[in-house]
Amino acid sequence: MTVNTAPQERYFVVREDILPEALLKTIEAKELLARGQAKTVHEAVDQVGLSRSAFYKYRDGIYPMSQLERERFVTLSMDLEHRAGILSRVLAAIAGLEANVLTIHQTIPLQGMANAVITADTSKMQVRLADLVHALSSLDGVKRVSVAGQG
Repeated sequence: MTVNTAPQERYFVVREDILPEALLKTIEAKELLARGQAKTVHEAVDQVGLSRSAFYKYRDGIYPMSQLERERFVTLSMDLEHRAGILSRVLAAIAGLEANVLTIHQTIPLQGMANAVITADTSKMQVRLADLVHALSSLDGVKRVSVAGQG
């Protein structure tokens, strides 16, 4: 059983008035795009006076606190043995921790293993993401679990 051993991400709550200008402009550009006031990243960064490279550097790392409270999606990639009921147990474990499965993609098993990629809404979970990964990794027939993305 292998668990993703990437370093734990750390988060901080920081007052807006002490954030660097590039971070504030990144949020402004993202808001313009979300409201439809800019159709492209190029338009949004031009409107706020930010370089595209700075936007792309920061866009996936800064969110308004209200958005983080509403949207917590995780995409998990896992290798499953090709035996009856394993995917069902994975889905039951996810639901048991109060996450809601949004999408499932499973490959055709090759050499007795299949890859499953599951995206779930974790906003209602009362446990940490690491606890979900550990619970899934502990299931019989689950050979590897890693976090492929978060949003």
